[in-house]
Amino acid sequence: MASFSRLVRFLARDGRTYYGDAILPSGVTDIARATKAKVIKGDIFGKHDVTDQVADVRLLLAPLAREDVKTVRCLGLNYEQHAHESKMPLPKYPVLFYKPVTALTGPFDAIPIGALAQEAEGLDYECELVVVIGKEARDVPESRALDYVLGYAVGDDVSHREWQLKRGGGQWALGKGFDGWAPFGPGIVSSKIIKDPQTLRISTKLNGKTVQDSSTSDMIFSVAKTISFLSQGTTLLPGDLIFTGTPQGVGSGRNPPLWLKDGDIVEVGLEGAGTIVNKVEFAKSRPKL
Repeated sequence: MASFSRLVRFLARDGRTYYGDAILPSGVTDIARATKAKVIKGDIFGKHDVTDQVADVRLLLAPLAREDVKTVRCLGLNYEQHAHESKMPLPKYPVLFYKPVTALTGPFDAIPIGALAQEAEGLDYECELVVVIGKEARDVPESRALDYVLGYAVGDDVSHREWQLKRGGGQWALGKGFDGWAPFGPGIVSSKIIKDPQTLRISTKLNGKTVQDSSTSDMIFSVAKTISFLSQGTTLLPGDLIFTGTPQGVGSGRNPPLWLKDGDIVEVGLEGAGTIVNKVEFAKSRPKL
């Protein structure tokens, strides 16, 4: 499906934005360390070419342009130990919710916290493996589900527990869907490189201290099972993203809770893909005229 190895979208030193195939030093797998990339021409979900044109990477952007993303699906309670720390039973079926595409942001962008989300404590982090669908999928059997994956990235399902669980009327989306609350990247690793997404270390650091450290092997519903289930009677499209849930260690599962604060630095990482680093920035109130 993909001819690239590590897809990046970046601002080049010539001031233009490109899709490219990241060039990494020997032995390095963290796409965040890319300083050069081979420019990609064509449709990244269809026919495209990785050219010999090499461009300098000035800034890595969200791996997909907003117009190339169709939907952002997310799973809740998809790690066994996270379900235990949340004091909730293991789900029989995937717990699905959606984020708006406006929640997506880049691997080094700030996480903006507006006035509504500052009304109460409850701001939390969630490192997640992000699946990128590469071709149309409907009623896919689990045995073939990974054939529909373009690649994988890491993301942070930023959440506000007060708005998610108490003020959301039973729906999670309000507490998880604010602008910029789904940073992901630093690029998309082709499924030809990550052949088994259930063997990857995944982690979060908060201000340099590790707060989540687990493996995707703890997932209740594997990537293949998730894609198969979500495609039953529902068409998945190229450019659909699936945030596949978070492991144990979230702030809400601690005693006392560990909530994000203005100025905090959140770093989430996925083995084989790399790291994204985002600063929490509370919006300042505007003076009244």
